[in-house]
Amino acid sequence: MDFFAAALQGDALSATLALAMLAMSVASWTVIFYKAWLLHRVSADVVNGKAAFWQARDVQQGIQALTAVERTAVLLPLAQANQQLMPGTLGAQGDVSAQRTRVLRDALHGVLHRLQSGQVLLATVGSTAPFVGLLGTVWGIYHALTGIATAGQLTIERVAGPVGEALVMTAAGLAVALPAVLAFNVMGRVINRLEQELEGFAHDLRDL
Repeated sequence: MDFFAAALQGDALSATLALAMLAMSVASWTVIFYKAWLLHRVSADVVNGKAAFWQARDVQQGIQALTAVERTAVLLPLAQANQQLMPGTLGAQGDVSAQRTRVLRDALHGVLHRLQSGQVLLATVGSTAPFVGLLGTVWGIYHALTGIATAGQLTIERVAGPVGEALVMTAAGLAVALPAVLAFNVMGRVINRLEQELEGFAHDLRDL
């Protein structure tokens, strides 16, 4: 917080860069906490929901079982996809198997879109935050050297203080980027595993 307070007291560009890194940090940590909570619940719902659905006597009872068990509704849209077939419409023309494949695919894409939300933000923060910090460092060193040249005295004390403060911007950029990159990689693996589970469930539903 002392770093951001000092940066905000600088010129307009320094304050803008500090606010940008603060906003990226808050946004990425918000996404990290929310996605960790969501993926934990989805992982449990997939296991419990599949067990409850396949233990039911028919599809209708399976849907009721999913409604009672699931908290995040990731399997339920797939189980209800068959109800979206509309006889007498253009979408109902052609092979019935192709129609069911289409509605299942659309339902699956909707669920996967929910699971993947926030990944783009984490990737963006992880890739841009170090460069924002580096820009702040370059700008801070430029101002430090300009101030030294104006003062007309070159001493190690005059150089070390301003340059050291400017280098903190690079460290701040890395501190913002590293959690976002780690979270993106870890959550990406979890999402890929859940995607395989959901695709397998959708395939079994189509066969059913």
